[in-house]
Amino acid sequence: MDFFISNAYAQAAGAPPAANPLVQFLPLIVLFGVFYFMLIRPQMKRAKEQRAMIGALSKGDEVLTNGGLLGRVEDIADQFVTLEIAAGVSVKLQKQAITAVLPKGTLKAS
Repeated sequence: MDFFISNAYAQAAGAPPAANPLVQFLPLIVLFGVFYFMLIRPQMKRAKEQRAMIGALSKGDEVLTNGGLLGRVEDIADQFVTLEIAAGVSVKLQKQAITAVLPKGTLKAS
């Protein structure tokens, strides 16, 4: 009964088809694009706005610091700003510590 069944032999394995290098790196490229538009670009925009705000500071502006202090700008130097936080009380801070410029009259309202 063996004569009706032929023996099956494995064929020699051929080389796998060459994949396109672009297809291999496509997920990495897409991931970088997502990171750029979701993280890097908004952060650069925020930093640009911060530099513009600090550059436009002038004496008399009412500002908020990253430590939560509200004050009025008394003096501006290259790297530092002097804020009056209460009558007769002034502090000297780095310009980068300023978070926001508030509308005029905010200090009187609070």
